[in-house]
Amino acid sequence: MKTLPSQLNAERGAFSSFEACRNTQKGPVVILASGASARHFPLGEFAHLPIIAMNGSISLTAACGLKPFFYVCTDRSFRDQQPELFATALQHSERLALWPDQFGNADIPPDTECYPLHKADNPGMLDGLRGHGASHVCGRALWSKRARSIAFSKDMSSGHFDARTVAYVALQLAYHLGFEQVLLVGVDLDQAVGRFYETGTGTVSPCGLDQHWDSRILPSLRLMAEQVVNEQFQVYNLSTSSRIPDQLIPKIDLDEARRIAA
Repeated sequence: MKTLPSQLNAERGAFSSFEACRNTQKGPVVILASGASARHFPLGEFAHLPIIAMNGSISLTAACGLKPFFYVCTDRSFRDQQPELFATALQHSERLALWPDQFGNADIPPDTECYPLHKADNPGMLDGLRGHGASHVCGRALWSKRARSIAFSKDMSSGHFDARTVAYVALQLAYHLGFEQVLLVGVDLDQAVGRFYETGTGTVSPCGLDQHWDSRILPSLRLMAEQVVNEQFQVYNLSTSSRIPDQLIPKIDLDEARRIAA
């Protein structure tokens, strides 16, 4: 695994460059989400792999004494709803991908690399005709701006596309960094079951999975499966209870995951 470039201290007004870290990695990576199935994943066995943690899944890496390779949070309200988890992420992640304003007045160690998120511009009509641009792929719909907005960024320096789930941003980040095999852990996308770190006694963050499943989440995952996944970028789902259809992202068991991780 290659080393990412260093950054200037974010407190001095400088951020790390997504362009500089593009295609700097290889091999497998774990994308760790907050679905209930993540609770049963033996994360310690995969501690030698880079981990992209998101939102409240930082509680699992912290419990295992691991520092995420990247921590991604696109929910602007998460800091207020889960202040302890957000503070843990800032203190114990090697790299942070947050909205620029989320870095403001934040207690971040000086050696942490800070990457500012921004949304990519909606693909134009020509992109809709071709199905791709220089840095992304999108729905092939010349006449439909909404369909073209279902897209996947291959270059995070040009921004990311929103599918109403942070896991999709993490997938774009994994591609951008150059990882070749992605192990999805806890990407259940099941609103009825909830998140593993929410016990019912504390704050429960709002969830829009059901609201956006048919309109944004599933079409975005389908686009990725059909136009992005190939021999150089493979995605596997370790959640047996995941809502993602097997024909889009194949489910594998722990033995197969161990083989990939080795």
